[in-house]
Parts: sequence; C-alpha cells; structure tokens
Amino acid sequence: MIRPQLLHNGQIRPSDELILNPGQVGLLSGWGIFSTVKVVEGVLFEFQRHWARLNRDADLLRVPFPWSAAELEEMLLRLVEANQDFNATMRIAVVRNTGTMWSGSITEPEFDLIAFTAARSNWGGTCKLGIVPNARHAACVFTGTKTTSWANNLVWYEEAHRRGQDEVVLLNERGEVCECTSANIFVCFGDTAVTPPLSSGCLPGITRQILVEKIQIPGIQIIEKEISLDDLERGDGIFITSSTRDLLPVSEVEGLSVQTSDRVRQALAAEFARYERDYVAQAVRRATVRA
Repeated sequence: MIRPQLLHNGQIRPSDELILNPGQVGLLSGWGIFSTVKVVEGVLFEFQRHWARLNRDADLLRVPFPWSAAELEEMLLRLVEANQDFNATMRIAVVRNTGTMWSGSITEPEFDLIAFTAARSNWGGTCKLGIVPNARHAACVFTGTKTTSWANNLVWYEEAHRRGQDEVVLLNERGEVCECTSANIFVCFGDTAVTPPLSSGCLPGITRQILVEKIQIPGIQIIEKEISLDDLERGDGIFITSSTRDLLPVSEVEGLSVQTSDRVRQALAAEFARYERDYVAQAVRRATVRA
C-alpha cells in the first residue's frame, strides 16, 4: 500500500486527494512512462540510470520530460522525507494529458508527474515461473520501453499467482526467452551467467545494467546471448533481477526440468550488495558535504 503523501507536479499532497480529471488521456490510454526505484537509507539507488531511461522512453513515446536529473531527484527526495520512508520502493510516473479527441477542456498542465512510495515487498527465497509464448515483439520500435500501458503484464502476473507461480517467462515472436513481466532473467552455465540481449525485446533493467556493466568477479563472466527454453533446462541455475528483487533464484519453471545450483548467483548477489553499499555511502557523503 502506498504511503500517505505523494508527489504531484512538484507538490507534496495527500495520496487520497482527488486530483485527476477524465480528460487526462495519458491516464486513460496508458500514454506515459514510469520507473521503480529502490530507496536505501534515504538514497535513490542508481537514480541517474533511472533518469536516463525515463528520458529515453519519454522521447520515444512523445511524453514531456523537462527535468534534469538533479531537479527531479530533489523533488523525489522531498517525497522520501515527507513520508519518512528511507528504505522503501518508489514509483515515478509521467503521463501525457493532451492529444486525441478524448482530451479534456483543461489543457494545463500538458503532463503530470506523479510519484509515491511503498514498503518493499517480501519476495521470498526463491520463485516459480510459468511460461507465456509470443508475449514480446522484439522487432517493435517500442520494445524495451517502460510504458504505463502495463495491463498485459498485470494479467500475466495475476494469472501466474492464480496457478501457484510467482512470475512468468515471456517469450518473443521467435520463441526466445525474453524476460519476465517485471524482471530480467539470467541462466548460469558453469561460471558464466547469460542474459538475453536487448535485441530479444527485453527491458533494459537497472539491476541488469549494473550486473552487465559494473559487477566484476574473478572467474565469473556475464554475457548477453539469445536463450531458448532448452537452454533453461541445460543451465546449472536460473535467477531473475529487478530493482525490487535484486537477484532472486528460480526453483521451478513450468513444464521444464531445471537445475537449481545457486553458486554463481550467490557470488554475484554478494558483489551487488557491496556495490549498493558503496554507492549509498558515497551518496550520503556527497549530501553531507553539500549540507
């Protein structure tokens, strides 16, 4: 459940206050962008990466996005302070208000910035995955954007839970493993962790980015390569990643016989945790100097 205060166009307001109107086409048509940020000790973890993805997606989807990273971060930190939510999950959304015959008579502002925080979810120690074919279209120009048109993912996620699963593996039009509804996926082969390339149609997840670009462990390699369902069975272990889950091991995949070796994931998770601690400590030091 979201906290009592939210951020709306730069102002902190009660989250139960009615501030919407039916002419906001972005809310009714899913014409918007969003990102989910991990708040650690009052720090927006890897916010620059989130801002860069939001900025890219806004340009592609023609959603106004006028803020610099510093401007947006300052507003969001005020929300963290207002809710006293220093270790939490934050959702940031920007929706377009104008365009199409369904626009309302109120045309200002042309967009809305909405952000709110909630407690972190408890994802458990492992997860069970279903499979959904033809769920991603890798050739689509909008592939990989984090758009508020999210209903298909919510239905697949809800159906997974109805079936006793936690998430689903989404396949693209070529039958390749792409991602989950809200997580990237990795398969381990010996000392190599493999994740689908962005060309598969997957979202450029922030945790995935950090693992591919920043995490280095002697003897362990992380590569991007196409993954098939057969690869899921051939691999030694599988894990999924997201800003809310970090690195979560997979115990089952529907209809497949998968291995559950956790050695590589544990090593990567430990190094990722160290990276997060260093990032937060540096951010706190910078904030202290500015103060």
